[in-house]
Amino acid sequence: VPDTASALLNFDGISYAKGASALRQLVAWLGEKDFLAGINTHFARHKFANASLADFIDSLAAHTDRDVRAWADAWLRTTGIDTLTPRIEDPEGANGWTLTVDRDGSRPHHVAVGVYDHDPVDDRILELRELLDLDVPSDEIISAGGTRPALLLLNDADLTYTKVRLDDTSLETVLRNLSGIPEALTRAVVWNCLRDMVRDGELDPQAYLATAGAHLPAEHDLAIVQGVLAFARTQIADHYVAPEDRPEALATLTTIARDLLRRTEDGSEPGMRLTAVRTLVGSATQPDTIAAWLADDTVPGGPVLDPELRWRILTRLAVLGAVGESDIDAALAADPSATGEEGAARCRAALPTPEAKAAAWDRLFHDDSLSNYLFSATAQGFWQPEQADLVAEYVTRYYPEAVALGARRGPAIGEAAGRYAFPAHAVDEANLKAGQACLADPDVIPLLRRKLVDQLDDLSRALRIRR
Repeated sequence: VPDTASALLNFDGISYAKGASALRQLVAWLGEKDFLAGINTHFARHKFANASLADFIDSLAAHTDRDVRAWADAWLRTTGIDTLTPRIEDPEGANGWTLTVDRDGSRPHHVAVGVYDHDPVDDRILELRELLDLDVPSDEIISAGGTRPALLLLNDADLTYTKVRLDDTSLETVLRNLSGIPEALTRAVVWNCLRDMVRDGELDPQAYLATAGAHLPAEHDLAIVQGVLAFARTQIADHYVAPEDRPEALATLTTIARDLLRRTEDGSEPGMRLTAVRTLVGSATQPDTIAAWLADDTVPGGPVLDPELRWRILTRLAVLGAVGESDIDAALAADPSATGEEGAARCRAALPTPEAKAAAWDRLFHDDSLSNYLFSATAQGFWQPEQADLVAEYVTRYYPEAVALGARRGPAIGEAAGRYAFPAHAVDEANLKAGQACLADPDVIPLLRRKLVDQLDDLSRALRIRR
């Protein structure tokens, strides 16, 4: 990148998440023994000094016959993500099946392929038959004996950075038996696959929600539960399903949360219970349950409400119109901290009245004394899918006012305006066209432009998924 400002545009997903995945693939592609030998050479050569990418590649190349320089060119100097798709054939009458892997992309991959069968005693459980090693691309067709597997999973163990697809038989198996996969990492790879299929318009979002409803209540890996619920709540319920289907999506999430709460009543999984509480609060369409929690200052069976949970509940009650300005003022008086000020700002912006929206908009775009934190909190409260009609007039106002705000107040507020104040709930062609027209404005500062490009790409994706 040419300068630090450009580097900041690409944090953090590419730097950390994608970078870690690429390194994991490098270990798998080289083999752990050669990789460790290479990095030990690298540390010895360059101790107490700086080193370049070329130095790192030279150190690895000294311990392998593989073309590490070509790998670096393919992996580090290209953009995007590959997709690997299995083709399985099991001709009638043949004793065995064959696997061919199609690649959409340009990177080499060394992957593990998990082959699973139904447990003969309990067909809800899947057993690993074997784990195959495979280099992609390859002209090799893998032949295996026995029956066609119930599930064949490319990139089992998550060795590479790629999207994977499932054959029809495997997809049917995971939709029915995902919670029966023995290893948590394998289940995470499958959930990731289903998420990518939803995002690419290949799996109905409702099918993803149904799968979550069937399998999350039995899931004990906290990271999986948090990831699936976050995607289902913030992407599927808020953007990917049509407005008339949103109440059903929220009802499914509420049911999952209640199932998890019942399962964790013994106190053995406090992190899981907290995740369930947060999901139920964020998905509530009726105020009674969460209002009772707030009044009692605790969830029955725990946890006792801390400030974060109290403000979270109060924000949702504000969205539902179940509290007013006086309730927010009382909560702020009880918690006059910086966190309390942010919570109050978020709640006030979320109130479903024209006066509350007008005041919040004025604070966001015309009050240059508003701090970065209070700006972000106010923006987070302003747009609510439940209030689409109430805030419709502000969607077209957003673009010129965000451009002016960024030019006036600088990169930090410009970035926040693109991240938090963008009308992402308005999944329609008019919003998309207005945003695309805005990108042609030469006054859009770089950090705001980057956020708008990302937001408009997400908006385009949501439109494709709905269609």
